[in-house]
Amino acid sequence: MTASLRHGYTTGACAAAATKAATLALVTQRPVAEVTIPLPAGISATFPVEDLSFSAEMATCCVVKDAGDDPDVTHGARIYATVMWRNEPGIEIDGGPGVGRVTRPGLPVPVGEAAINPVPRRMIREAAEGVLAAHNERRGVRVVISVPGGEEMAKKTLNARLGIIGGISILGTRGIVVPFSTAAYRASVAQAIRVAKANGCDHLVLTTGGRSEAYARARFPNLPEMAFIQMGDFVGFALQHCRKQSVARVSLVGMMGKFSKVACGVMMVHAKSAPVDFAFLARLAEDVGAPPDLVEAVRAANTANQVADLLRASGYTAFFTRLAEAICRACLAHVGGGMTVETVLVTLNGEELGRAVLDGKD
Repeated sequence: MTASLRHGYTTGACAAAATKAATLALVTQRPVAEVTIPLPAGISATFPVEDLSFSAEMATCCVVKDAGDDPDVTHGARIYATVMWRNEPGIEIDGGPGVGRVTRPGLPVPVGEAAINPVPRRMIREAAEGVLAAHNERRGVRVVISVPGGEEMAKKTLNARLGIIGGISILGTRGIVVPFSTAAYRASVAQAIRVAKANGCDHLVLTTGGRSEAYARARFPNLPEMAFIQMGDFVGFALQHCRKQSVARVSLVGMMGKFSKVACGVMMVHAKSAPVDFAFLARLAEDVGAPPDLVEAVRAANTANQVADLLRASGYTAFFTRLAEAICRACLAHVGGGMTVETVLVTLNGEELGRAVLDGKD
């Protein structure tokens, strides 16, 4: 039996824990080895504290992020909280070095503020307020969250494309990181769509990964970077969010394997979600006039790329236009119309196989 994957903690949870520890040290003027905080997921977690220092006016410490068994770029990040007295009551929260700053609308944080999302902000505020209230302290504090090396970590995220400059975001709605969480990826796709729309992009290009995005950029050179969104395997999810944001035109750029599934109405195209329907592809080949032996070769193929090779070699390029049309129809049926959908099928080397556009606007 395979052992269960170990859960970890979000940057937001680590920032809140560091805030509690630093506030405790500031108020009590005593060392703090660990702190326990409640998480939005409904559990409590205890965090060891590192690199603690304090004076009468300021305290700072670090909590090291443990992402569990999730392949997170911020695993091992040192999340620092610096807490200092204010002259007036209340909690002020800001980001320091390594925490990004929002420069574009469409995110849950206003332009100009540190990229500390609403739930982590609330957790940080409650952590500080809880310590102050427990010690009958009426002064307020300023909390600054920083992440050494955060700017380098951010290069492996979508932050720059979303307009978050200078570092990572402090994230997390539940406080825990679920290993290989598809929810986290879907959330990033939805956020990218919102940001692009909020910044005036009415034509978005959805791709399944980095390679297909590179090909898409070559085909749509006049679109801004934020218009290109890597939806991964979540085709239906991305389309629904485009529809929800009233995006006028969506172009899908990808390869035969995953997009052949979309043509059949499969909107989650992970390798394990559904097999390629070779009988469907054989019918399309027959529709464009392929002879019986070629139709049977398509039906007996091992991969969608093999189908593409067979039909290209035989000159039946109309097949790819027909397949692209089927993909557009399936996408429009999935979202109920209301947008123009374009499909561009490409080879593994980026050569265009076929293209189609269908207007499904009401």
